[in-house]
Amino acid sequence: MSNQSKVYGFVRGKIEILDADTSFARAGLAKLRRACGKPPAQTPEIWDITLQGLPEDLYGREDEELAIHTALTLYAIHAQGKGKSMSKSGDDGLSFGAACGELIRLDSNKEDSIKRRFKTAATATDFTELAHHARGIIQMLKSADIVLDYPLFAKDLLRYRKGKSDDVRLQWGRDFYLKLSKQENEEENK
Repeated sequence: MSNQSKVYGFVRGKIEILDADTSFARAGLAKLRRACGKPPAQTPEIWDITLQGLPEDLYGREDEELAIHTALTLYAIHAQGKGKSMSKSGDDGLSFGAACGELIRLDSNKEDSIKRRFKTAATATDFTELAHHARGIIQMLKSADIVLDYPLFAKDLLRYRKGKSDDVRLQWGRDFYLKLSKQENEEENK
């Protein structure tokens, strides 16, 4: 099993725990929100969430740990105040690019603003900048009640960190414009 698959499975399992109606989940989400934007080394209060149960061969792998940390802290921002999971994996899940396209489908008046934010995130020159801009988009997704495939997002973040940023950006762009094309086709067929 590849490290990308392990990161995907780990994040998926952690989100299932965080979505439970338990005091651990509520406290965990609050701690994750406070840790958003901080490096993993500066957030020992969330290590029980981001490191406990991590596959042994991922321990000490900076890229994998940072992708997990970033995805889970952004998930906590997205899930705040919601009574349902804000992550959906698999065929019904939306990639980061597709979710941005869905924002436009729901509010075409904000198309220019959303495209500008999406392009700013997609063209980030480093991971910290990407995470910062992604946070703003996650807050827009939260407001619009759009669910994101967070395990896939974590996998994309890992690929970005591993030097595949152009591949990730292009896939997000494809997903974004595929979503917009589907919307245009639906409107034409009405």
